[in-house]
Amino acid sequence: MHQIFLRRTLACGLAGCAAVTLGAAAPASSMHVMHPHPLVKTAASAPAPGHAAAPEATLMKVAATAPAVVKIGNFTFGPEVLTVAPGTTVTWVNEDDIPHTVAASDKSFRSKVMDTDDRFSMTFAKPGTYEYFCSIHPHMTGKVVVKAP
Repeated sequence: MHQIFLRRTLACGLAGCAAVTLGAAAPASSMHVMHPHPLVKTAASAPAPGHAAAPEATLMKVAATAPAVVKIGNFTFGPEVLTVAPGTTVTWVNEDDIPHTVAASDKSFRSKVMDTDDRFSMTFAKPGTYEYFCSIHPHMTGKVVVKAP
């Protein structure tokens, strides 16, 4: 029997179903059983000519994760505090009409100056609290809290 292991992100479009990533491990708290998707064949599908049929359908567990995005607008970071799991990539998007930056208080990361619609991404591998601010407008502050589920 041939097995295909997918590593693609699919947006299924059904109510209550976010984009899902197939073939990736995730914490049990963020796992759900995927409903049939038109692009995914299960073992219950008809076998290809010359192949034996699988005995029964197998449910696949996949992670449903929302994008971790911080929007910069009206001289604020929103959300001001973002909590994510280790390994999450956070993307800041400047939606203001003026430039901003994202700079870690401990100097562990720093973006370039971002104009309108520019983005900066950072992957947070280790648990902890990461405070940041805009180096152009220091009153703008935010925090990424990374903790295991």
